[in-house]
Amino acid sequence: MGQPPHGQQGHGQAPQGYAHAQPAQGYGQGHAYPQGPQGYAHGPQGHAYPQGPQGYAQGPQGYAQGPQGHAYSQGPQGHAYSQGPQGHAYSQGPQGHAYSQGPQGHAYSQGPQGYARGPQGHAYAHHHAGYPAAARRFDPDRRLRIAGLWLWAIGLIAGAVLNVLFTLLGVIESGGSMLSAMLVGALFAFPPLVLYLFVPMIIDRYDPEPWWCLLMAFLWGALAATGFSILINTGVHIGVSSNFGEPAGELVSASVSAPFAEELFKGLGVFGFFYFLRREFDGIVDGIIYATFCALGFAAVENVLYYARASMQGSDVLAGTFVLRGVFTPWLHPLFTSMTGIGFGLARESSKTWVRAAAPIGGYLLGVALHAVWNFLPTALGRAMGDIFMPWLLLWLCFVASFFGIIVALVIRKGWVIRDHLRDEVALGMLTQDELELVCSPIGRLRCTLGWRGATGRSFIRAGARLALSKWHTARALQGRNRTLSADFIGPLRQEIAELRQELLARAPR
Repeated sequence: MGQPPHGQQGHGQAPQGYAHAQPAQGYGQGHAYPQGPQGYAHGPQGHAYPQGPQGYAQGPQGYAQGPQGHAYSQGPQGHAYSQGPQGHAYSQGPQGHAYSQGPQGHAYSQGPQGYARGPQGHAYAHHHAGYPAAARRFDPDRRLRIAGLWLWAIGLIAGAVLNVLFTLLGVIESGGSMLSAMLVGALFAFPPLVLYLFVPMIIDRYDPEPWWCLLMAFLWGALAATGFSILINTGVHIGVSSNFGEPAGELVSASVSAPFAEELFKGLGVFGFFYFLRREFDGIVDGIIYATFCALGFAAVENVLYYARASMQGSDVLAGTFVLRGVFTPWLHPLFTSMTGIGFGLARESSKTWVRAAAPIGGYLLGVALHAVWNFLPTALGRAMGDIFMPWLLLWLCFVASFFGIIVALVIRKGWVIRDHLRDEVALGMLTQDELELVCSPIGRLRCTLGWRGATGRSFIRAGARLALSKWHTARALQGRNRTLSADFIGPLRQEIAELRQELLARAPR
């Protein structure tokens, strides 16, 4: 194992004792394999292949047969796996981390003093027999998550204070009648949320977002986005009205200020997940889901105000307002903000710098434009809007229905991505074909809930989906020569899957 691979163009001495050589026939595509310590040869993109004295022979299905019957294989994501003595498998990940596999599929890299070293230098202790023990969970983006949590909390508190202040001003201005009206508005605004929030959770079947992320998104829209928006919209309305009259103030605040301010602060909630919680933000579908929860929180609080004002004008006005906002158009705010979510989703999926910069801005401006168009005609036409209102409403309902169809198509695409990036895990023995089908099933989580797998099965599905999506992002980042945190999750996710798999095997019906 000490011989460097010889190629057609010879080899030269590199720093630290590495000998670079152009590989000969059978080593693959003309990549240079430098000789590293302990007889390991580095392949394309830093992947490690143990060097044998007789070279490698190409076997079926992309496996290379080495000396002493050791098998070497190149996975579709560029990960190299080798089967060594005593059944230990070694793989070189995209970030240069080497993982050793024990009998239960745990992936580690060997560090000093008997510790296995994972991504970013995290150490995992071994059992007395030399196999990996249960690893302490690590969080490669912990600092970002903490910073994001603080910013989220500050924004929430500030927004809540602004909401309380403007509510008190409204109550004082109305002589106290507004308080009871807002209680009525809350009774009409919040109960329908049970249905509204259930819809996006049903749609996102393959990799549903954690409940605490969805709650954070909802609270951001309900408190932070509404608080800051009402501050800006009220200021614009007062400023324009005092200079150009009340009609102009109403038109500008509704058609200009509201779209820009409201979509900005709702969009900041989506940006928070995109930047601070990248492990929970995988692409377009996730962007839409977070945008929807932010927008539903915003719309719920906004509806309290609309229903309160309507109740003060009579029960018939309240009923009409509820039918319009609560029955026909509850998805307009999610539609507008989802444009920003799509923009951040495209930025998450793309490795091109210009897409990552332009997509969120373009999505935000599209959401602003849709919001402005919806607000403009009713405000500008006033009572005359009644003559064209029904055709106008039907047009928007068709638009919303088409958008839901697009979301379903994107969710199906997400399922295909997960399946494609777990096939090599089956080939490597990390998953069985039945486990792959469970992870990729749109009703897999329901099957676990109703069957013997239970919560462990749901965790297994989530870990499998997260592994596939992390590999997907890593592959795309490597194509664009970018760095991605997703690469740091691959090893620990494989370990988590192995542990959950053992739990499921132990409780499986005999």
